Amino acid sequence: MATVQGLCRNCGSLMMIDDRDETCECVFCNCVFPTSEAIEIFNDPEGREFPNEKFEPSAEGKRHHTTRVFSDDNIEKAIKREELAKAQRGDDVAVKKNEFEVSPNDVKAPAKAVLIISSVFVALVVITIVIALPMYNTRKDITAKISSNIESVFDGVAEVDTRVGDDGYAAGYSICGQTCQTVKVITDEDIGEDGARTMFENYCSVRSEARGKSGNAGVNLTIYSGDVIYSVTEKNGSINVKCE
Repeated sequence: MATVQGLCRNCGSLMMIDDRDETCECVFCNCVFPTSEAIEIFNDPEGREFPNEKFEPSAEGKRHHTTRVFSDDNIEKAIKREELAKAQRGDDVAVKKNEFEVSPNDVKAPAKAVLIISSVFVALVVITIVIALPMYNTRKDITAKISSNIESVFDGVAEVDTRVGDDGYAAGYSICGQTCQTVKVITDEDIGEDGARTMFENYCSVRSEARGKSGNAGVNLTIYSGDVIYSVTEKNGSINVKCE
């Protein structure tokens, strides 16, 4: 015994029938006909025509389930219905897309909003350039003026390699900071605290001349002298030297 699929010869409905029964009855149109014919139509529906006549329920009251009524134009779809359903439920096929999942393509900003955001971004870039460029040029100008007189900072204190390489950086010292307030110096000589203090005073003098204004607040001079590191700063007019 087996429950098999068949097609009604009258209306084309898909039927689930018992192959042990000699006859089957369509629950849609009440057509009673041989079970073997329903199976045969299901296996080879091409060229079949369905008259869609009206029938009264049979006296035996047979009940055979049908899943859907198909027209002549989509009989082939009816045959493959179960295969498609299995494919949708199967583990070896792609999972159906979540209807409530939001993808980037579903979220699109209005053209006006995009234009406003772009304009604001461009404006911020322009403002940044307008502010930063003069500051950069000022620092570059001060650095150049200090570098041109850097020998006077070390004169009589220590031997420092002031040669500038192809990369634009000096071998024995570096100057950084927006106001050239941070300086690092390398020398093989042990200059002592007095030498470190003198070098600090010399640098502050050259820096003030390059900037066109006095004031040593914030200046930090680090000297790598032999095995000793000197950190020199000024606070309230007093020069402080720390050794490490």
